[in-house]
Amino acid sequence: MGPSESERTESAAPNPGAGPAPAGWAGWVAAKNLKARAKNRWRELAELDSLGPRGHLGGRPVVSFSSNDYLGLSCHPRVLAAAHEALDRWGAGAGASRLIGGSRPVHQELEAELAAWKAADKALVFPSGFATNLGVLAALAGPEVLICGDALNHASIIDGCRLAGALGASFSTYPHRDHEAATALVARWPGRAVVVTDTVFSMDGDLAPVVELAEACARHGALLVLDEAHAVLGPHFGPLPGPVLRVGTLSKMLGSQGGFVAGPRDLVEMLVNRCRSFIFTTGLAPASAAAALAALDVLRSEEGAHLVARLERLARAVVPGRPEPSPIVPVVTGSEASAVAASAALLARGLYVPAVRPPTVAPGSSRLRASLSAAHADAEVASLVAALDDLGLVPG
Repeated sequence: MGPSESERTESAAPNPGAGPAPAGWAGWVAAKNLKARAKNRWRELAELDSLGPRGHLGGRPVVSFSSNDYLGLSCHPRVLAAAHEALDRWGAGAGASRLIGGSRPVHQELEAELAAWKAADKALVFPSGFATNLGVLAALAGPEVLICGDALNHASIIDGCRLAGALGASFSTYPHRDHEAATALVARWPGRAVVVTDTVFSMDGDLAPVVELAEACARHGALLVLDEAHAVLGPHFGPLPGPVLRVGTLSKMLGSQGGFVAGPRDLVEMLVNRCRSFIFTTGLAPASAAAALAALDVLRSEEGAHLVARLERLARAVVPGRPEPSPIVPVVTGSEASAVAASAALLARGLYVPAVRPPTVAPGSSRLRASLSAAHADAEVASLVAALDDLGLVPG
């Protein structure tokens, strides 16, 4: 999502004439907390004790529709066995950044398989998807660079663009999924341009016009950066024209932890030497790398195809007429209070579906965000559909 009006206001430069500042940090913190509570935006961490979608929330048995473990691979026996074996061989952590402490064999094996999966020359693994977007976009920055982003891009992309701006790049947003507006921005820019977009948007589950953006970037010599974190069911496309960097996570469809970028060899090798969120952070834990590698092997097998097909069937069962199947099912309620109330009503039925409120989404578009997994039983998904219907909530 793009930054809300309140986020833009709070991040603006201070105004010396705006009145006295709060008396020290204690006053500032108290004011921020009071403001969040007054707007009904106060959040607290919920403890969900679960393995897969079934578990206990505050001691109450629930079926969770809150996880992005879309294919249920975080609990797959082969994935768990690979993590255990790596833990015994290499220990709990990588110990240092990979440029200082060296890579473990599993890091390089995983990167080779990720590159093959994405039909790219080379891949590079990061400790998280957020760190990937932050580092990649900052590494591309410079005074002559324009970065164009979809208005509803993920927060990690937005923060990467902000950091790139601090490093001299210019940044423009274009209206959601408007490839013609993106084309116009790069067409009139005299220097190097980047277009960055989610391929599946995390709060609505809708798809970016990837092919049109790639063709526009190729015509105007721009670099396309695609965040495919939620693209477990597509969009599906063949080779794209022009240079493309494909960012993904290891924590969603692969059920592990971490992020990666795949693309042309020269670009990825530049990131090894320029990307601060890779250079100056401890490498991905070997157990997480091994788990992701095993999950990728499952995904690319006949079993993986079966899991993807099952997930698509479940998604279509919740929203039958949706033209673009997605495991992300938004239920827009409008007000923040109505979203919180709807979430509580579902929880009373043993269904954990979190409410999503500003600043994650724009004011007036608060919602439930149900996330489906191939690990959900048919009866559990049917219970969700029935509960939404009983409460008069329409998934979209």
